[in-house]
Amino acid sequence: MDNMIYIKIDNDTFYDDAIVLVRSFYPRMEVKAYKQDTVVTEDDKVIDITVPDMTGLNKSEMHDKFKSYLYDRLSQMTGKTLPWGYLTGVRPSKIAYVMLEDGEDEQTIKKHFVNKHKASEKKASLAINVAKKEMDILNKIDYKNGYSLYIGIPFCPSICLYCSFSSYALDAYKNYVDDYLDALIKEMTFVARAMKGRRLDTVYMGGGTPTTLSAEQLDKVLTVVEEAFDLSRCRELTVEAGRPDSVTPDKFRVLKAHNVGRISINPQTMNQKTLDLIGRKHTVEDIKNAYAMAREAGLDNINMDMILGLPGEGVDEVYHTLNEIKEMRPESLTVHSLAIKRASRLNILRQQYTELSIKNTDSIIAMTEQTARDLNMQPYYMYRQKNMAGNFENVGYAVAGLECIYNILIMEEKQTIIACGAGASTKVVFHNEGDENHSVRIERIENVKDVRSYVERIDEMIERKRKFFGENEF
Repeated sequence: MDNMIYIKIDNDTFYDDAIVLVRSFYPRMEVKAYKQDTVVTEDDKVIDITVPDMTGLNKSEMHDKFKSYLYDRLSQMTGKTLPWGYLTGVRPSKIAYVMLEDGEDEQTIKKHFVNKHKASEKKASLAINVAKKEMDILNKIDYKNGYSLYIGIPFCPSICLYCSFSSYALDAYKNYVDDYLDALIKEMTFVARAMKGRRLDTVYMGGGTPTTLSAEQLDKVLTVVEEAFDLSRCRELTVEAGRPDSVTPDKFRVLKAHNVGRISINPQTMNQKTLDLIGRKHTVEDIKNAYAMAREAGLDNINMDMILGLPGEGVDEVYHTLNEIKEMRPESLTVHSLAIKRASRLNILRQQYTELSIKNTDSIIAMTEQTARDLNMQPYYMYRQKNMAGNFENVGYAVAGLECIYNILIMEEKQTIIACGAGASTKVVFHNEGDENHSVRIERIENVKDVRSYVERIDEMIERKRKFFGENEF
């Protein structure tokens, strides 16, 4: 196996495009720029790229031409194609959504994906089906005049091997939790005042693992949500309860008492060997017990996440996970393809895991699709990430009427989402009325990621929002 791939390119404008595409074809290899002082060993690979002539093309056309050229070359070098062709963006369904808004028929959209982007027909159909479902749901709400609220709880019982989120192991930060919540509540209270009179459509509490908080702490935060915000027209209140080792009957009762309508219990895998490897401090039985506790508390809209491409897992392991999930019968299933992020321990310590296969295949994807159908679910949102196993995608499936509206809103970037907490990113969406291209302008307001910095600088985080809201009509 090659140690390193170096990219030698004669035009740095296209360097980022080249990096992403090369990593898509060689997902387990380190890819770097070739420099004058680079020492290449016999085990390394150098890809020398001469950018084709771009005369007369605009910026978008130039990047498309380059990616198409490089995709064909890499496909010839490796003897393989990619499910999504040269598409590298995170939101392929957005392409289909805009084309549907413009009145294009499904066949035209499919040809666009296949002929222009070199995607497979199957993935083109998936993008179209997801976009149609999203459009059907969003057409029922006035997303332009409402807003959504994200509440970030950046603590977890432990940090998983593949995780790159701004999350913190509770044991190391337990002395900061109460101060963090006080700062969070201060920020939420400001947002409630700033958005007074505007309709709140969805609330999503994520992280991290929100249920890492105690029952009393959860009650404290959710009480503020109830008392500070007008929830009379709120369509959805979701709380991630993803880690089975973070939940108790009391916590589920708190969620139910505060009218939380949707939760996530995320096994990722139902294979104990894999759970141990990825740093999950719980058992398969704990997953089943958490699910049973949630049902006993009266929670009737449960999502379950799973990850394809986990180290050492193949068809048999995924089949087992799917069968276990099918027996529990959740209302939605989110299927992730493992994305190996730079900041994850799986990447940083990758030399320790070279003997473990990381794979995802069409047959494995097909198994998940069949399980979703068996559970009467349809795909309703989708996104992609860099360095995904098999170059596939993440897909959310749900029973009709129980889709997560927040997930659609954040993927399609149709609505302002005010985000509170450490590492939270607010997106303010401005719709260009009358624009035939349905274009939007997005302004971002970032919070600092570090928990301690967030607590110390909470007034600054609030001031960032205050300054924006004071200067803009949206």
